Amino acid sequence: MNQQLPAHILIVTDAWHPQVNGVVRTLEHLIFEGEMLGAKFSIISPQEFISFPMPGYNEICLAMCHYGTMKRKIAAINPDYIHIATEGPLGILARKWCLKHQQPFTTAYHTQFPEYLRARLPVPLQLSYAWLRRFHNKGVGTFVPSPSMQQRLYDKGFKHAKVWGRGVNIERFKPIQAQECIFNDKKPIFLYVGRIAVEKNIEAFLKLELDGTKIVVGDGPQREKLQSIYSDAQFMGTLAGDKLAKAFASADVFVFPSLTDTLGLVNLEALACGTPVAAFPVTGPKDIIINDKTGILHENLQTAAINALKLNRADCRAYAEQHSWKASAQEFLSLIAHSRLSK
Repeated sequence: MNQQLPAHILIVTDAWHPQVNGVVRTLEHLIFEGEMLGAKFSIISPQEFISFPMPGYNEICLAMCHYGTMKRKIAAINPDYIHIATEGPLGILARKWCLKHQQPFTTAYHTQFPEYLRARLPVPLQLSYAWLRRFHNKGVGTFVPSPSMQQRLYDKGFKHAKVWGRGVNIERFKPIQAQECIFNDKKPIFLYVGRIAVEKNIEAFLKLELDGTKIVVGDGPQREKLQSIYSDAQFMGTLAGDKLAKAFASADVFVFPSLTDTLGLVNLEALACGTPVAAFPVTGPKDIIINDKTGILHENLQTAAINALKLNRADCRAYAEQHSWKASAQEFLSLIAHSRLSK
């Protein structure tokens, strides 16, 4: 590895186990692959503190931590570099420590938080983005998952957005034989995997009039309500590991209705299983999907879902094989080394 690479990187994150989301999966793979490449990682997460559920997001725990506690923990870890993964209570305190000690740090922009917040509360986007600009622009780099997200942040006044690509576990997420299919419902199978919450725009999927079966994998605050309204859809709850991989591989089309995700790891996981994606042409999907080859991007989600049935599953798998978590970790470590030198 580059000799300028910090030997010990501290990641401060408000998103960690037992949460199940793209941020946690990304950090898990980063740490595993990064340590294989010679780096050492430590984590400060809500698991170490008394925490309380985030209003509207019971699965997300917000840590109760004072600055003095954060200061002592950082001193005990004594890292060479600090990466702040989230803008929550722990991220805010770690940022304060870095600024007080004039230590360069990087941040990550995993979630379009202003849009998520506006979907729930009447908070103006300008106000949310002003706070986020202030948070991130003090760092030497803000890591984003795609070029379109990078451009979006530049347009919003962010100064140091840098692309850190994502990967997929192609050993776990892979095509299966027809007899291994876990769904016995009427085909074709249209699948959604993710959090069942308003910001995911899942009703755009559930409202579609499709010949076949709509299946929802995941959980969240809207599940009970939507399950009672859309009785034609199958709600399977949360799946993980090989069961989740087989769900992706058993579907004919993966439908991604979100308009606010920064990327959507589930899209790569579906493609690795040979399942084409139907999505809106927005930030995230348009950075992953090759239109008319690995998926269909269309303003009409029903048109996208129907036309995706015609695509070659082998093309989807071949594309996913180009995106490894090892390459993602290498890119992260290179960005850290470069950011450290540029300070």
